[in-house]
Amino acid sequence: MSQKNPNAERYIAIARACLKAINDTAANAGDREQKIQAVYEAIDTAFQAEFKSQRQNVAVMATVLERIASGELSADKTVDLARKTLDQQPQTHGKTRMH
Repeated sequence: MSQKNPNAERYIAIARACLKAINDTAANAGDREQKIQAVYEAIDTAFQAEFKSQRQNVAVMATVLERIASGELSADKTVDLARKTLDQQPQTHGKTRMH
């Protein structure tokens, strides 16, 4: 993955968490199913941590869209609110691949 990809840091953090979980379980004695479950849990924890801010951003944008959809704002206020919301969001490029 290119470092230019806006999701590169998230991808790397999740990959590191996966590798750490695999290494940790490989070193421990125990049931194969428990080791697999531990890796799945580590992956889930990493995903939850990395996408927390994205979920918060989506919630903010949904609130803004609800205000705009209410029809109570003037056209100028609608444009201003939309611009302010977009300015607060990280730049993303939807066409880039994760891997």
